[in-house]
Amino acid sequence: MNRLTDEELAHALDLAKRSDSVELKLTVPASDHRDAIRVLGLDPLEAQIRQVFFFDTPELDLNRAGVVARARRIQGRPGDTAVKLRPVDPDLLPGHLRGSPNVTVEVDAMPGGYVCSASLKARAGAAAIQAVALGKGRTRKLFSKEQRTFFAEHAPDGLAIDELAVLGPIFVLKQNFTPRELKRRVVAELWLYPDSSRILELSTKCTAADAFQVAAESRMYLAEKGVSLDGRQETKTKAALTYFSKQLRAAASS
Repeated sequence: MNRLTDEELAHALDLAKRSDSVELKLTVPASDHRDAIRVLGLDPLEAQIRQVFFFDTPELDLNRAGVVARARRIQGRPGDTAVKLRPVDPDLLPGHLRGSPNVTVEVDAMPGGYVCSASLKARAGAAAIQAVALGKGRTRKLFSKEQRTFFAEHAPDGLAIDELAVLGPIFVLKQNFTPRELKRRVVAELWLYPDSSRILELSTKCTAADAFQVAAESRMYLAEKGVSLDGRQETKTKAALTYFSKQLRAAASS
């Protein structure tokens, strides 16, 4: 957050105060993955395995409209789906949506950037998600009526949810840990892409009131551990959509 201008920082804090939570994120440079995993005491055998699927057109029309649709299969628990809209102004969301227990409005902040999003979630069975991924089920069946309405309100005109292609899966290893020095939960996610590239993201959630303190304490903790804070920041979703979009378009032109 120290790379934001004063105006950007003020805007980010204003959005955070009107949101449900803040998530501070850091992408660790690929060259530092092994050392970061070691110094943070992460154990791959303790990680939860996930499969993440996105839904969009090969040209990413949905993403360009600021909408993300995704499904997750999660080891040892039910899967889920989400329809996310970003960027949003919390005060401009309809009252029925803002008050829904299934909606979370959150500011994601990372070095040099931030975005406020509204995410509408629902549960989905792992088998149902797998069936859609294999072309044996209808995509719309994975999403709740509330999600389908939200999708229709914000997706490009004429784009039906069943017309979206499956982009994925991405294999993810997720581990929660609570460093003694921080005394707060940190989440490590390693996203493994089919081309052997990886994104390692560290994140922690907090309130707007605590954001500055948590950011400073987290930065100090990571710096003391030797984790680089200056790497190029990548978003997991953007990397996944870009990769699979290229694959779909290449297959269509061959």
